[in-house]
Amino acid sequence: MAMAEPYLEPLITRRRGHAAREYFSGTSVASYIAFGAAAALVFIALLAPLLAPHNPTLPAGKPLVPPGSQFWMGTDEIGRDIFSRVLMGMRSSCLGAVVVIAAGLIVGSLVGLVAGAAGGIVDTALTRITDVFLALPGTILAVALVAALGPSYGHTLFGMSIVWWPLYARIVRAEVRRLRALPHLDAARLSGAGRVRLTLRHLLPGAIPAVIVTASLDVSALVLALAGLSFLGLGAPQPAPELGAMTAKGMNYIFEHWWVPIMPAIAVSVIAVVANFFGDALRDRIRDR
Repeated sequence: MAMAEPYLEPLITRRRGHAAREYFSGTSVASYIAFGAAAALVFIALLAPLLAPHNPTLPAGKPLVPPGSQFWMGTDEIGRDIFSRVLMGMRSSCLGAVVVIAAGLIVGSLVGLVAGAAGGIVDTALTRITDVFLALPGTILAVALVAALGPSYGHTLFGMSIVWWPLYARIVRAEVRRLRALPHLDAARLSGAGRVRLTLRHLLPGAIPAVIVTASLDVSALVLALAGLSFLGLGAPQPAPELGAMTAKGMNYIFEHWWVPIMPAIAVSVIAVVANFFGDALRDRIRDR
């Protein structure tokens, strides 16, 4: 066998190359652009402190300097570099969206998995609890929670996490119930697989693609929701760089010094658009496979 390995290497290499070509075949140029733009946002979110040319909370020049070679996005009413603040605000928005979605995925997937796999009274009880949360106005409930706990970015993320999990629970429950009716689940039961093994090895992996697609499409909506709460003054207190708060505070200067509110608003739009295109591309790719 050891003597045959050198002769098998070219064949293995060709098969790997063919598999890679098959995997990436059918992917449109738009999908590659969406994945590249999403990767760029992740890069900015991770390296924003290194990419920011100035301290985002301290003055870096004269107040209300228009965009130019020294300050690419100008300065605000205190003299802080808007470009540095936008970079840190994009980092805060992206990481905040990831935290809320991760919390929603964990709680919602657990509730949906238990409800769909157990059935009976457990399914009924968990489904009714989920329906109660879905019936509540999510954004208003998040605003009430943040107002009760006090304005801070952590409280904002907590409030959004409370209202963001029910959708994932419904999706996972529906996928689990669909998978339970498939023939290979009956074959696994006949082979002696227990309920825990069926749930973790057969039901949960089958529900993951639908949840991933939903989570990717939720990023844009969540970024806008977090920016909206920050716009209302329910985010981190000043001088923390948050895109919504920067836009709200800069509205007083929109006519004479337009760059103060417009630059952070453009950053929110860019994140939302990129996240939306990334979600669409990921959905198409998973559906085609």
